[in-house]
Order: sequence, then structure tokens, then C-alpha cells
Amino acid sequence: MLLKKVLPLALAGVLLHAGQPFAAETTTLDPVVVTATRLETPLSQVASSVTVISRQDIENQQPSHVIDVLRSVPGLDVVRQGGSGQQTSIFLRGANSTHTLVLVDGVEVNDPSNPGRSFDFANLAVDNIERIEIVRGPGSTLYGSDALGGVINIITRKGSGKPKVAISAEGGSFDTHQERLSLSGGNDLINYSLTASYFDTKGISAAAKKYGNTERDGFDRTTVSTRFGLTPLGNVDVDFFLRYIKSNTDLDTFAGPGGDDPNNTFHSESIYARIQGRLMLLNDLWEQRLGLSLTDYARKNIDRTDPDHPFDSSRTTYDSRLYKMDWQHNLYFTSANVFTLGGEYKKEEAKGKSQFFYEDPLWNTDDSFSKKSVETFSAFLQDQVILWDDFITTFGLRVDDHQTFGARLTYRITSSYLFRPTGTRIKGTFGTAFKAPTLAQLFENSTWVLGNPNLAPEKSRGWDIGLEQKFWDDRISLSATYFENRFEDLINTFFSFSSFKYEYENIDKAESKGVELTASVRPMDNLTLSASYTYTDTENRATGNQLLRRPRHKYNLNADYRFLDRGNVNLDIFYVGKRDDIDLLIWDQTKTLGAYTVVNLAIAYDLAKHLRIHGRVENLFDEDYEEVNGFGTPGIAGYVGATLSF
Repeated sequence: MLLKKVLPLALAGVLLHAGQPFAAETTTLDPVVVTATRLETPLSQVASSVTVISRQDIENQQPSHVIDVLRSVPGLDVVRQGGSGQQTSIFLRGANSTHTLVLVDGVEVNDPSNPGRSFDFANLAVDNIERIEIVRGPGSTLYGSDALGGVINIITRKGSGKPKVAISAEGGSFDTHQERLSLSGGNDLINYSLTASYFDTKGISAAAKKYGNTERDGFDRTTVSTRFGLTPLGNVDVDFFLRYIKSNTDLDTFAGPGGDDPNNTFHSESIYARIQGRLMLLNDLWEQRLGLSLTDYARKNIDRTDPDHPFDSSRTTYDSRLYKMDWQHNLYFTSANVFTLGGEYKKEEAKGKSQFFYEDPLWNTDDSFSKKSVETFSAFLQDQVILWDDFITTFGLRVDDHQTFGARLTYRITSSYLFRPTGTRIKGTFGTAFKAPTLAQLFENSTWVLGNPNLAPEKSRGWDIGLEQKFWDDRISLSATYFENRFEDLINTFFSFSSFKYEYENIDKAESKGVELTASVRPMDNLTLSASYTYTDTENRATGNQLLRRPRHKYNLNADYRFLDRGNVNLDIFYVGKRDDIDLLIWDQTKTLGAYTVVNLAIAYDLAKHLRIHGRVENLFDEDYEEVNGFGTPGIAGYVGATLSF
């Protein structure tokens, strides 16, 4: 217990006393991001609050799932209902878990058949990822619906150079193993990258062990990710992206006491595909990007009876698709001005069926959700202006014409100014966003739930202002950001005695505000220390209560050290403060979950030119905690593996 408390303080002390003599200078490249403006822009010129997780960051931490690297992002909270493969949600700056738009290579992957059209991160592996860009704040002006809290964009690796092959295998705690095969390469004409992997674990009990649940809930996942590019002419290129995921998960029926259910399983299959072309005209003054994308989900939940659950017998299936076409024009009038104009067409469709079987057929139900669809036409524009190389401002405007509720206008303004003599940058944004009602909210008509075709979109407006400061040739970087968001017309359910069902209405309002602090120090070329702290204050404006599962306090400390030019050690510590959750025993009441600190350690070493060995320990000090009330979390776990490349 003492070591768990001392480690974070020790690392914080290093950060505070980092003004020691530095090693010889090295050059740090400014990352280029695309999500904040839909243009390739150096991070130092972006006014939005953006975090970039690089390919190197992922390799240093050795995660199996994308959520494991998202936990350290300021302003982002991860909540998983059990072990690997269990339902996983994220909250950006206090917004709902349904208020984050997730992109994979430009493909919208939020599930149209999900009641809240959220994205479940449980099945997403780190395979073939070049970087992850997280943009916090309203993002509807560039991306339309769902981006009330922000946007997460996952970008696949682009192959280059001679053909390269890598084979890796890993095994460890909870009878876990994973295998991965990668191939990549490219030249001036073509580029390609392909990764196929299989992950399997017997896992832990999804329902918390402390309530007497002992049945382990396993999970397996097959992933294939590929990117192929062709450049037939100097001003023309075409890219194709495909990610296929198939998974099987064991579930528990309830959280808390009596949750074990050995015959409850969930099966998911998804495809994210996109083809896009790029054309440069008028001596590269006019850039066009035309893309077509498909998101396809097939989900199935089967629960059979067992001695402890003699009346449980159900089968639920959902199928959904999202088709999208987008056409973007970037006009480079001068080196100081880029004007962007674009249009999108989107069609989402879903169908489902839920069957429940009982000993008495009178109680049997068969709720069929016949195929429903909606279309959205959108147009947007953005003007980016750079003055004196130090002042950057953008203004964006968008109109989305939705099939059921009509047109919705959103806008966003961002500005950033660099004071070169001191290396100080001040930045700020203000914008609006909306979320269209989902297909389930509009059209569902099941035994217990009735949709509402007259729902209005959820909406938000938010702003932030930040300060960035660098010292000692950029070896020390500090930032502070204050943000506020207000959410209105939030969709929730109420019980109607006229229909004797739960119905949807625009009845909720909420707000969030807080501070995000980050620090990064590089005292030596082979050592990087970083820290972040987030304070988030949320409120349900109808009740005055804190929003569920959002901690007020969160911090992350990370130390990354490269030794002997062949090895790497990464120490990652994250703290999550107290937060409210649903009480399992008292209906309509909440319970406060305790704070927790988790420490992870990863080590890798190049044993030979083509052989790399690695190992990691997760939850190093075996912290006992809950992310969701009544659901389990893994204790201390160890994994070892090797990668052969040639």
C-alpha cells in the first residue's frame, strides 16, 4: 500500500524538479493532425483541444485493446462492465457515452442499431494503427451528428519501403493468448499494410467476484485490418480501407449478487470499409477528396436456461448498415488561407428481433423491429486564415437536413496566437453540436418501449480557452485548458400509463465544466516524463446531481525510458476519483464508488536484429476497484511475448 502511494508522488516530484542539465539537443517533429480541421495541419497550429496517441506510444505501452491507451487522455473517462470484451463506454468532458463520434479511417463506426447509436470499444484492437486523434469539444460543424462531446479518429498505418513481415505471439494471465501477422510495404506507385490477429481469454467473472460470482466470462476476437493505396499519377491517388472484426463474449445477466449466467453469450460481426480518391488541380491550388464508406453490424445475444436461471430463454438479433458518400474541396487561395467546402449524404438502416421464451407460453414475447432507415443530406464550409505565421483562426458552418426533424445549423470558431518571444500560445474555441434521434428512439414499438417520431435532436454548445508554454528548447511543455458545455433536449425515457410502455421524450438538460492540465518533460534524449490532471464538474440540471460515472478528479503519470538503444521501459499510473453510479439494491438511488489507482509496467528488448521480446504487468499492485457498480475488474496480471520480423 505504501509503494502505491509513493510511486505517483515520486514521479510528480521528478516533474517538478526537472530543471536539471539536459543532454544534447534533439529535434522533435510537430505531429500533423487532420481531425480538428479536416486538413493536414501541424498540431502547434490547431486551436482545438487535441491529444495524439502515436504508433510509438502504443508500442511502448503494449495494450491489447484501444481503450487501454485512451485511459490516459485528459478529459476522457473509460468505463468497462467487467473484463475483456465486456461493454465499454467513454465519456468526453462529461458528455454522455452516446455523445462521441468515432471514426476508423474516416468511416463512422457508431452503431445505428444501438439504442443510443454509441460505439462499443470492447472489440477494437490496436492492430495496424498509426495514430489516434482525440478532439474534445463540439464537432458537428465538420462531422454532423453524434459529436456533442468530441471526435475520436483512428488512422491506419500506411505501408512504405521494402516488404516487411512481422509475426508475434503473447500469452499470460486468465489463460490469455493472442497471435498477430503483419505485412506492409510500398513504393511511388502502391502502398499496402495488412494485419490479421486472434485474441482469446477465459477472462474473469463479469459480475464482481466479491458478490460471490465465480463463473469466468471468456472472450475471443478475430481482426483483419488492411489499407491499400495507389498513385497512378502525380496528382491522383486512391486509397482503400477495410477492417473486419468478429467476436464472441460470455455475459452475466445481472451485476452484483447472483450475476453468474453460464449460458448467456454475445456474438458480434462488423465491417468498416472505405474507398476514397484525391485529385489535385490548378497547380495544387484545388484539392478534391471523394469518398464512399460502409459500416455493417450483425449482433446476436443468446441466453439459454440453466439450473440457476430456469426461466431465462431469449434470442435477440440486430443488423444495421450505414452508407455514406462525402465530397470535399480544399481551395488554397494563398499560403495564408484555405477555404474548405464539402457535402455529404448518409443513409442508416437497422432491423432487429427479440424473442423471450417461458414455461408458460402466455408470457412469451416476440418483438420484431422491422427495417427502418433515415437519410441525411449535409453541406459544410470552413475558412482557415493564418496571419503573420502566428495567428490562426477558423470559422465553420454546417447544415444537416435530416429526414424526420428537418434542417439543423451548427457553427464553430477557433483561434490561436503564438507569442514568439516567450513561446507562449493562447487558444480558444466556441461551437455548437447536435445528435439526431436514433432509429430505436424514433421507431421502436416493442413490449415495453415505444418510439417517438416527433423527437427533436439533442443539442449542445461549448467553449474552451487554453494556454500552452514551452521551455528549454521545447523539452518542457505545459498546458492548461478551461472548458464549459451545456446540453439541452437530451432524450430520455418515462413510463406512460396511457400506453403502459416506456416512451422517449426530450426532457433532460445537463452541463459540464472543468480544467485539463498537462505537462511533458524530456530531461534526457532517452527519457520522457508526462503527466495530466482533469477536473470535471457535471450536473443534471433537472435534479442538481452529479452525472453518473463521471469522476471529478482524474490524473495520469507516465515515464518512458529507452536503454542501450535496444530496450524500452514504460511505467503508466492512472488515478480515478470517486463517482456516483446506480445503486443495485435501491431503485432510483445512487451509490458512490471509491477512488482507485492502477499501475501498469511494460518492458521490451531487441534480443536480436529480427527478434523482439516483451512483457508487461497490468494492475501491478493488485488494486481492488469497480469501474461500474457490481461489475468485476481484473486483478494483477502478467503477459509475455515475442515478435519476429524480417
